[in-house]
Amino acid sequence: MAGHSKWSNIKRKKEKTDAKRGKIFTKLGREIAIAVKSGGPDPEVNPKLRDVIAKAKSANMPNDTIMRSIKKASGDAEGESYEEVVYEGYGPGGVAVIVESVTDNRNRTAADVRHYFDKFGGNLGTTGCVSFMFDKKGLILIDKSTVESEDDLMMEALEAGAEDFNAEEEYYEIITDPSDFSKVREALEKSQVKFISADLEMIPQTTTKLTDEKQIEMMKKLIDNLEDLDDVQNVYHNWEIPEEE
Repeated sequence: MAGHSKWSNIKRKKEKTDAKRGKIFTKLGREIAIAVKSGGPDPEVNPKLRDVIAKAKSANMPNDTIMRSIKKASGDAEGESYEEVVYEGYGPGGVAVIVESVTDNRNRTAADVRHYFDKFGGNLGTTGCVSFMFDKKGLILIDKSTVESEDDLMMEALEAGAEDFNAEEEYYEIITDPSDFSKVREALEKSQVKFISADLEMIPQTTTKLTDEKQIEMMKKLIDNLEDLDDVQNVYHNWEIPEEE
């Protein structure tokens, strides 16, 4: 279920990605700033920064842009100061939604997030109102066409500490405990396989299906508008996206 949900989200975003490359790089730059602030500018001793760098590279962020972001975050003590803020609420039809943000203005971000929840048939809730319906996991998706042996990949993932390995139609899904994510990702990187995505995710325990066409349209607009906010890094939900989407 987790992989299907993730893959549906990836396919929905594909057409948007190239057109909004600059915005994606800006968001990755903020993730780098948070990682540097929490563990320093050296990726050798800062696993969170290593993970963000790997994520940035998979999004085709140039190396010099990555290095500039690290340098800026480590040297600009009086510059922009970001903090991580998580919002929770319900979309149309009771779909659970988690919004992860990195912001330099908490009031602005809260107002923007609340506006879109209200506009598209949802409501912003209190901290913890939906997060209990999700599990935080490392989720790695690997392009099936770049893997020579499924058995070898599975053994490598499990030996590195993965919790689960699933073969889907177009990709392999590897799930890890958050504490083992970096170790598993780094082990698989050495195999020269192509990562579709590799990140810590909030994976829903169950999904909610929408059958009303208006609610489906409103849910799509809610996700799209939240993702387009500069301050928003990730939007997680338990909506069972229709196959045609």
